Amino acid sequence: MKRRILVIEDDQDINKLVSMNLRDMNYEVESCDVGSRGLQMAMTGNFDLIVLDVMLPEMDGLEICMRLRTAKLLMPILMLTAKDSEADRVVGLEMGADDYITKPFSVRELQARVKAMLRRVEMLTQTPVVAEPDSLKFGQLEINTAKRLVTIDQAPVDLTSTEFDLLLYMARQPGLVFSRSQLLDKVWGYHHSGYEHTVNSHINRLRTKLEKDPSNPEYVLTVWGVGYKFSDAGLANQTSLDGTHAEHSNTSTDKPE
Repeated sequence: MKRRILVIEDDQDINKLVSMNLRDMNYEVESCDVGSRGLQMAMTGNFDLIVLDVMLPEMDGLEICMRLRTAKLLMPILMLTAKDSEADRVVGLEMGADDYITKPFSVRELQARVKAMLRRVEMLTQTPVVAEPDSLKFGQLEINTAKRLVTIDQAPVDLTSTEFDLLLYMARQPGLVFSRSQLLDKVWGYHHSGYEHTVNSHINRLRTKLEKDPSNPEYVLTVWGVGYKFSDAGLANQTSLDGTHAEHSNTSTDKPE
């Protein structure tokens, strides 16, 4: 079955360019140039991915993104932003967008982003569900990998799909330091120069949601001049749901840059 993609973009030239190139990749593509109509289509069209412009008539892309996430629709959202609109990019990520690409962009970069985002979705849907899923536990923080659920002191934490993947990737290898380039490769599935601050934005949002004091985090730590790591201070408390202690290695094939 073909993957279905919705393109919401009011610039007709960009809309046609994006739609044409995604169809060339054998995706089923629908498009719209008005924000309110785009939201309606996204809510009812069962799309696998949405390419969403920020500046739209009647309803902007940030509002659309927020409403989709409020409605618990978790399809990946790739936002299109102007090159000088850093505030829009940050707000878009905060509203639940999974990634963004700045105009003007190359067709090859767009195609690479879309492939990477859909590949992540496919990997998640192919993950087998087991009766007794393992749970990573660090103090009051618990990550249920099968249910993709994060709790702190048993209270659920609302994370986007990308935030969860980023947290899980680091938490599976506590104490290991990852550069922003590595995290782009492993979590987002691509690496383009100049997009490392995407990682920064997601790290900041994770801290806001997980940490008692985001300015003094205890889980997601910065290693200055290198990158980020998940704290290994609570390794002794990490267990699986069956009560057995998890084992960890201090080595990894991933070497920080």
